[in-house]
Amino acid sequence: MSEMVFRRLASLACIRRHFLRSSQRTLSTETSPPLTIREQEDGIRRIILNNPKKRNALSLAMMTSLREDILTDIDDEDLRVIIISARGPVFSSGHDLKELTSAQGRDYHTSVFSQVCKLHPLFTLLLLKVMTLIQDIPVPVIAMVNGIATAAGCQLVASCDIAVATDKSTFATPGVNVGLFCSTPGVALGRAVPRKVAMEMLFTGRPITAQEALLHGLVSKVVSEERLEEEALGIARRVCESSRPVLALGKAAFQRQMAQGRDAAYATAVAVMVDNLALRDGQEGIRAFLEKRRPMWTNSTEKAYK
Repeated sequence: MSEMVFRRLASLACIRRHFLRSSQRTLSTETSPPLTIREQEDGIRRIILNNPKKRNALSLAMMTSLREDILTDIDDEDLRVIIISARGPVFSSGHDLKELTSAQGRDYHTSVFSQVCKLHPLFTLLLLKVMTLIQDIPVPVIAMVNGIATAAGCQLVASCDIAVATDKSTFATPGVNVGLFCSTPGVALGRAVPRKVAMEMLFTGRPITAQEALLHGLVSKVVSEERLEEEALGIARRVCESSRPVLALGKAAFQRQMAQGRDAAYATAVAVMVDNLALRDGQEGIRAFLEKRRPMWTNSTEKAYK
């Protein structure tokens, strides 16, 4: 089963190469700033949603830009972790409702929600949704939230591996209030919080506070606005201290086993731990512990033994 984890990562790399060849990023003009901003330093990639005038709505163009920022050089050994944040008082208000009117038509609505793309013949039709992509890439993704996250914006937070929020942040799935039940946000939400909490949020549209989100598992930590960046960067730097291939193997295995029954999950985990031990970094970590020194990671997938 662990071989399937490696194949999943290899398939993701192939998808990334095709996507970057076949898509064109939304670029800034003299009158239009970029919808997202990508920065990277010391292994930490910062992706900033940059459309505060439209409450960082996840329009098709915004999602395309965000997806490219995630996929760019995703296999580069220097990339260790991604932080997604936003400018303005709203992290993201979710889908752009102007794209969801009947005037746009069913095919366009399908592209907004699923972004179905024709890929290499080996893949036929494949969903390349940003939300699933976040969980499939080999590096951890941290949501850094300072403000309101609603509908697909709440889904984005729920899809990230870790989420740090300020105490003034709120989270909601209010689609029912405008006649559009938050069905796709409910997929991520229902896997992040207890079922009855998710159902109340979905049925009523009522927002929950950051402390409630922490209590129910939607976010990892709640801090003051002044400490938000320090906390998120602190977690990111800690991630950077570990071996990239070990984290990649572990993240893929975790996502896989979460969808399995208990016995199958343990079988997956056992096989992956054996593969982990075969990595040079797996053996280096054990030696470093026994020799009471810091490990010297290779950050490669090279095997220590067959």
